[in-house]
Amino acid sequence: MDATDTWRAPRIWRFLLALSPYVVAPLCRLDVSGEVPAQLRRGPVVLAANHVSPFDPAVLAAACHRVGITPRFMATGGVFRAPLVGAIMRRCGHIRVDRNTAHAADALTEAAKALGENAMVLVYPEGRIGLDPLMWPERGKTGVARMAAAANAPVLPVAQWGTHAAIPYEAPKRLGRAVVLSMLRRPVVRVRFGVPMDLSVESGTGTAGARAMRATRLIMTAIDETLAPLRADEMGMPKVIDHSRPRDMSRVRPRQLLP
Repeated sequence: MDATDTWRAPRIWRFLLALSPYVVAPLCRLDVSGEVPAQLRRGPVVLAANHVSPFDPAVLAAACHRVGITPRFMATGGVFRAPLVGAIMRRCGHIRVDRNTAHAADALTEAAKALGENAMVLVYPEGRIGLDPLMWPERGKTGVARMAAAANAPVLPVAQWGTHAAIPYEAPKRLGRAVVLSMLRRPVVRVRFGVPMDLSVESGTGTAGARAMRATRLIMTAIDETLAPLRADEMGMPKVIDHSRPRDMSRVRPRQLLP
């Protein structure tokens, strides 16, 4: 690909990334571990992260700024419909996901185009804030594996833990109260960049759907393994319980016992 075809982060997105640590700092103590290898920084790469709180995008933006990357975020269409925020999201080059609509597939097309321009794309494979009662990642959607395969892009698992202790599931309901409590407590929030995955080994056997399902299971297992060190003393029930979070067992996935 010619260098002129490579996506460059708009100035407004670079500014917001630089601002994000100052937005996050009053609400939590951010700890970032792991790294993004130099060979991945040129793109394309898919960042696949677990989703535990409405606070996640701000925390991931701050973590990405700390490690020096500028990914394009895939975000629900509701964000893009907000009068001011939506305009900013579009200006930043983020990718709209209209879930459960006839336009849902458009997001994969846009993401594939972004990866074709050597961009980094950050996506939540679960497709929503996870509702596993133990707060491990739920079953993933196959879209992440499909977009990675289409662009021949590696997948970098990203895990975060503790955002639920800062901003609960119910936000923006009672958001003011949650912000005040977070400013008083400043819980530790951890983000870890894991080991890159080359899913090309899944390209040769079975149908495209079967390959995508196998690759998705590998991605979710990699997120589990990246998350485990962050919650080493909370492998079962989390210490902080978000009582506003519904319990939904329908997408809980079996997983290997982690140390």
